[in-house]
Amino acid sequence: MSQLFPPKHRREKQPHEEANSTIREAASKLAFSSDPVPGDLFDSTARTIAEELANAKEKFNRPTQIRRFYDELVNWQQRIKDDEAAFKKYEAFIRMMNAKVAYAKGRELVDANFEHWFKEGIEATTSARALKHFQFHFEAVLGFLKGLRG
Repeated sequence: MSQLFPPKHRREKQPHEEANSTIREAASKLAFSSDPVPGDLFDSTARTIAEELANAKEKFNRPTQIRRFYDELVNWQQRIKDDEAAFKKYEAFIRMMNAKVAYAKGRELVDANFEHWFKEGIEATTSARALKHFQFHFEAVLGFLKGLRG
């Protein structure tokens, strides 16, 4: 007897992938709240991260997918500006972006390197000022990534 509803094709679970040591080291340098901001945050650190993201398999870290996360971060930064009270009001929603990145990783849209870097970036975002600096850092990463990929 044939099945009325055949089982759906399930994607095989991939072994748990971790971020590489280069991305972990670069992400550990994210200090958005420090005064002054580290000089290499928007330059060599952003370039290192972009290089690692560019080395992903073709199906991961596509520009449109990464741009969606950047656009959402920009929307939060524009809503908050430099208002610490607004940052505290929306902080939970900003941190929820980690769940969105985890979901994208589960759907194989971003890799473990992007997930780790983004998670560290959100963790380092502890104030409205730090959010602005994370946005600038993300913008620098996008710029280097575009330069690497053409």
